[in-house]
Amino acid sequence: MLNISPNKLNQKVDLSGFSSSEKVFHTKYYKHFNRFLLIFAIIGFIVLFLPWTQNVSGSGFLTTLKPDQRPQTIQSPIPGRIEKWYVKEGDYVSKGDTILFISEIKNEYFDPNLVERTGQQIRAKSSAVTSYEGKVKALNNQIQALGTERTLKLEQARNKLLQAHLKVESDSIDLEAAKTNITIAQRQYRRVLQLENEGLKSVTDVEGKRLKLQETQAKLISQENKLLAARNEVINAEVEINRVRAEYTDKISKAESDMFTAQSNQFDSEAQVTKLENEFTNYSMRNDMYYIKAPQNGFINKAIKTGVGETFKEGEQLVGIMPADYEMAVETFVRPIDLPLMHLGEEVRIQFDGWPAIVFSGWPNVSYGTYGGKVVAIETFISDNGKYRILLAPDANDHQWPKDLRVGSGAYTIALLEDVPIWFELWRQLNGFPPNYYQPNADMAKSKKK
Repeated sequence: MLNISPNKLNQKVDLSGFSSSEKVFHTKYYKHFNRFLLIFAIIGFIVLFLPWTQNVSGSGFLTTLKPDQRPQTIQSPIPGRIEKWYVKEGDYVSKGDTILFISEIKNEYFDPNLVERTGQQIRAKSSAVTSYEGKVKALNNQIQALGTERTLKLEQARNKLLQAHLKVESDSIDLEAAKTNITIAQRQYRRVLQLENEGLKSVTDVEGKRLKLQETQAKLISQENKLLAARNEVINAEVEINRVRAEYTDKISKAESDMFTAQSNQFDSEAQVTKLENEFTNYSMRNDMYYIKAPQNGFINKAIKTGVGETFKEGEQLVGIMPADYEMAVETFVRPIDLPLMHLGEEVRIQFDGWPAIVFSGWPNVSYGTYGGKVVAIETFISDNGKYRILLAPDANDHQWPKDLRVGSGAYTIALLEDVPIWFELWRQLNGFPPNYYQPNADMAKSKKK
């Protein structure tokens, strides 16, 4: 009753005569209520000392443990136009199955016989290479033949030079003999002439000796001419040697020049053959790229480029595929202040979207509908949402995760830390302190790894 008026009704009206007042205003009522409050206070005090597991909560979504098991898109490395679809959304495809067929949109690849014509060019250039190889071999043989012929010609010229030297020596000896003969003839002539003056020899004898002297003089002159001719032959033989060397040097140089030209053409043709072979391989591989194939077993999620006749550029996404074989994991995000509390191998409780659960974050053993997980990766760089990414794998010692989970669905995670009293946790929460910073025990870490 509100005491608005100074006239108090309970002082003027006697309520003891009413049965309702007897049920309300009695001492037992206060006794039971006080006892209830006392028991509640004792229970509350005891609860303050119960253990409470500190935790770090986060939210994320389901993903796969390995990168190659995550949903992906298929691109075309070449631009083209969609010609035919072989699958529809939701179909299962095996690795190597054809998903769609595309055609060219670049005019340099329009020729349907481009690969065959490139092969013909390769064969033609290969024949040219073979021809140049034959020409190089022929020129090598010619150079060897010229070298052999030069050797023989030089040997022949050296022999002529040797013969000329020998002839010079022979003519020199003959010249000395002629000089000796003319000396003897002059001495005999003078002796006969003296004897003729003394009357011992006739005029006929004198004339004979004079004639012999003249013949000897003629022989001397002739022998001098022969010696000069032999010396001239020596000079001619030396000139011939130089001429042979110059002639065959010119011939061999010209043959070597032709050989180098042929080798240059051969190497150029080989380079063109290599280039054509490269183009042939590229064209062949490009033809294989007209068929977009599944990179692994999976399900077709969504056709990003649809219809027939639609064009696209190289690298554009064409269709999405979800791998059929994958290992589930949870990708969760924690605040930067909680990152030092996370360690590899730590246990985490996970609540999946669509699976009912009763969660007591501080009493994980009492919670229902949560599943176990372990930290397998901690990102060292902050994500775009301002938090750090943590990757969780299923805990082998806990219940198996539901089989109907799908990649991309939401998940709520609770990382379990130290056990503290409830009063300490309340005091921490009221003061806004972070959970206790700690390092996991090495023995516990080893046992967990085992």
